[in-house]
Amino acid sequence: MFTFYSKNAFSPNTNEINECFLVLIPLLSYILLIFEPHLLVQMKREKIADILSASEIGKSVLIKGWVRAFRSNRFIQVNDGSTIKNIQAVVDFENFDEAILKRVTTASAVAITGELVESVGAGQAVEIKVTNIDILGDANPDEVQKTVMQPKKHSLEFLREQAHLRFRTNTFGAVFRIRHAVSFAVHKYFNDNGFNYIHTPIITGSDAEGAGEMFRVSTLDAKNPPLNEDGEVDYKEDFFGKPVNLTVSGQLEAELAALALGQVYTFGPTFRAENSNTSRHLAEFWMIEPEVAFNDLKDNMDLTETFLKYICQYILDNCKDDLQFLNDREEKEQQSKPQIERNELTLIERLKFVTENDFVRLTYTEAIDVLRNSKPFKKKKFKYDVAWGVDLHSEHERYLVEKKYKCPVILTDYPAEIKAFYMRQNDDGKTVAAMDVLFPGIGEIVGGSQREERLDILKKKFADFNIPEEDLAWYIDTRKFGTVPHAGFGLGFERMVMFVTGMTNIRDVIPFPRTPQNAEF
Repeated sequence: MFTFYSKNAFSPNTNEINECFLVLIPLLSYILLIFEPHLLVQMKREKIADILSASEIGKSVLIKGWVRAFRSNRFIQVNDGSTIKNIQAVVDFENFDEAILKRVTTASAVAITGELVESVGAGQAVEIKVTNIDILGDANPDEVQKTVMQPKKHSLEFLREQAHLRFRTNTFGAVFRIRHAVSFAVHKYFNDNGFNYIHTPIITGSDAEGAGEMFRVSTLDAKNPPLNEDGEVDYKEDFFGKPVNLTVSGQLEAELAALALGQVYTFGPTFRAENSNTSRHLAEFWMIEPEVAFNDLKDNMDLTETFLKYICQYILDNCKDDLQFLNDREEKEQQSKPQIERNELTLIERLKFVTENDFVRLTYTEAIDVLRNSKPFKKKKFKYDVAWGVDLHSEHERYLVEKKYKCPVILTDYPAEIKAFYMRQNDDGKTVAAMDVLFPGIGEIVGGSQREERLDILKKKFADFNIPEEDLAWYIDTRKFGTVPHAGFGLGFERMVMFVTGMTNIRDVIPFPRTPQNAEF
């Protein structure tokens, strides 16, 4: 409360003055709120995606973002990352300081206040009539010309060289917003279906895949490590007291959890020290691996099909603008290719190809027969041979999906010799209860199996694969205390993001790719 003291003996008393101001203050506040609202309330920043979806004409808005283009000292294209779409802000340059407008350059960060009005130009429904511009961060035009932020088309190879800046481009803005959506869809599907999320270790003493291509983790002096009596490195002196590596899979640990919690899934980073520079390989990538107690191979196929359909439908429903941009981008690129190399389906059509078709299921043996009776095989069009006992290549897998059955395919019951030790042996003694899911344009996207739950056969597998039982004694133990049939699969997260974005190189769907001779950023 305000209190006034008067020197005039004939002035009104203090209580009367106070009562007067109690009435005037709310009135003055109301007047200010109508005519100068920024004096009382600091305007809240709104995302461009929300503004464009609401289109509330006449509303005062505050946006903050990065300048994509500034034309004729009048039209500013601003993007804040919330959507692939820019919003146009229109300035009357006569009302602004020339020094401020000179700082509005491509890639500069700005805060713009103004009124949302109907756009008189083509390409947008609304635009902002600017009343104020603040420069939050300058961008040197000469430096911008050397980067991916230069407003012109760049090769994906050039964009990879500037991974710290490529998020600003339309292509990678769309890719990484969709990557987030795929990640969210994965967690939502499993949560809604009663799975428990398990964090499996990144540092491990076991090789789940038996491939041996692992990154060693050690604190020993690389130049002068301690040696044992045999002259070998004494890992008892190392941090963990034994050799350990970065994990290639969380599956084995997930099995332990599934045999108590019923159904679990992992979603974490995995590492492969495979010296491969192909467009489908990374040294560091993310894996999704559900494990379900009491499931057999058929249950596993059912789970996989519903899971993959859910992800594709989620992207179709929730990423329409980004998906359409990537669809159009791919179609333009396809036009420059020879007809024989073009995709038969567009990106959006490939997603619907998954959601709208039942997956065909056939055995590996049946698939070999189909391939050997196919025209490409008989005319020697396949690059790789087809014979029982060898692993299929992408060209074979894509033939089955895109030419023969024209829908996703699940192959089962592979030869035991080409699959991992933990897969359940079938009654024929030659095959295992394995499965691979094949997609258009990409081939294998999921690999899984029913796990070998029988103790005696599992031990024999250890011997066949030359795996010392003491290395995985804890894994064997689960078959001694209430063993049950169980199954699971692995989905390479980046492989899935490649499929739903149409990107053809796996390095373009992970923010900071790790590949041989490349660990920048």
